[in-house]
Amino acid sequence: MEMLSDFLRSLVLTGRDLLPIALLFAFFQVVVIKQPIANLSKILIGTLYVLLGLTLFLTGLDKALFPVGNIMAAQLTDPAFLLGSKESVDLTHWTSYGWIYLFAATIGFATTIAEPSLMAVAYKASEVSGGSISQWGLRITVAVGVAIGITLGCYRIVSGTPLHYFITAGYIIVSIQTFFAPKSLIPLAYDSGGVTTSTVTVPIVAALGLGLSASVPGRNPAIDGFGLIAFASLFPIISVLTFAQCTHWLATRKKLRTSKES
Repeated sequence: MEMLSDFLRSLVLTGRDLLPIALLFAFFQVVVIKQPIANLSKILIGTLYVLLGLTLFLTGLDKALFPVGNIMAAQLTDPAFLLGSKESVDLTHWTSYGWIYLFAATIGFATTIAEPSLMAVAYKASEVSGGSISQWGLRITVAVGVAIGITLGCYRIVSGTPLHYFITAGYIIVSIQTFFAPKSLIPLAYDSGGVTTSTVTVPIVAALGLGLSASVPGRNPAIDGFGLIAFASLFPIISVLTFAQCTHWLATRKKLRTSKES
């Protein structure tokens, strides 16, 4: 009964959030454009699917993804787990949390590969480019960037290093790369940083950051727990720009070699 009550409460709240969007579309269609709504029955059924889907997703976040992130962070930073066969371990030193870094990298990669927003962007990029941009190539490149970013973000939480050091350095690198990367791929690289922070990645990453900061001695979840999502947005831009630069360099080198041989 408690789960049903939570679901109904989430359903009402989701409906309240979707209502302004539906009213906005209806207003422009009827008042501004002054045209009847085509396929109204299909649109209503689709809206119902969206309502139910978002409700189930938000309920799943509350019941599964957030608890899993907190539990994994707590278990991987548990002194009993970290000690293992060791006699003692320094819980304040960043080298004691190797399993956290490994978990952060793998969970960052896996959630990004499963990210629906990234799938949509990769599909459209491949379609527009005529297949020259591989869907899986783009998804894997972005996922590697997120994995590196989340791992570095966990190191920041454990070590207590100020967030702005990493973000400032990261955007300096991005700015430099922008001048040298192929112009056709720069917008895609910047968009790739945005689509990683969506439905699948954000809940798990946020839960990991909050759980890790609550478990590491001397860290405050309100101060240190947030910021991982910024890493998940920044490092995919770096990885895609790096991939674009490497691909462009290899293509240019191959072209020069072919011209010399001919």
